[in-house]
Amino acid sequence: MTIDQIPIGTFSRTVHLTQKALRLYDRKGILVPGAKDPITGYRNYTIGQLEAAVRIRTLARLGFSLEEMQAVLDGDDGVDVVERRLAAVRQEMAHLKKIEEVLRARPSLQELFAMSLSEPVIKEIPAMRVISKRERGSYEDVCRRLIEELMAAVFSPENRRNGVRITGPVMMLCHDGEYRETDADIEVAVPVAGRVSVGEEVEVKTLPPVQVVSVLSTGPYYSLNLAYGRILKYAGAHSLALRGPDRELYYNSPHEVPPEELRTEVQYPVVRAD
Repeated sequence: MTIDQIPIGTFSRTVHLTQKALRLYDRKGILVPGAKDPITGYRNYTIGQLEAAVRIRTLARLGFSLEEMQAVLDGDDGVDVVERRLAAVRQEMAHLKKIEEVLRARPSLQELFAMSLSEPVIKEIPAMRVISKRERGSYEDVCRRLIEELMAAVFSPENRRNGVRITGPVMMLCHDGEYRETDADIEVAVPVAGRVSVGEEVEVKTLPPVQVVSVLSTGPYYSLNLAYGRILKYAGAHSLALRGPDRELYYNSPHEVPPEELRTEVQYPVVRAD
């Protein structure tokens, strides 16, 4: 070992990164030791790597991903990376704020899981003319953004002059066959009537008629899985097969009522299993 080589333990203490983290950065090619014993595999770093390690620790504490760290270390000016990270932080802050509101309103676990659910019923949903937009992403982010875009389209000056009106609740259609955390295939639709005009990215179409099992829930969105569970149980007991896309219809807004008063109808298309 030369005088310029720093053992991993000493390097870890100096830059305040655990040896576990340093090994991860080595495997990912983010901070590869300047020297590695070919027999023992023991890692040694160099004086010149101290600055890079300090930058990595700063980025890690700010929540940057490994890919983002690599981009910065490779010479990216960091503007776009910082903007993306700032947007993610703001989204997380909004999420944590909602968690705080829920916990303040429901101090006990029994209240936390409380939700009013209607009994499942079969409905025949007629064909429905809507404006819609479909994107991939997280449920909360995509739904919020697409609802804002569609409402802006409905209430544009041209559509207001044409007498366009909303004829039903805003709905979300999920086109995935499984739950996806950040890459969900989501469509938001608003039922409308009148001579509607929209931009290129918004579609005017007719949703086909469909038979669904419906459950109306009153309570926070995070408990909607209970409504889906009730639909699944009902479908199994009545020899019905579920087919997508399932729909969520929003009868009020979290901007207007507290979480425990949110009214959402879950509609799941079904066919006879036989």
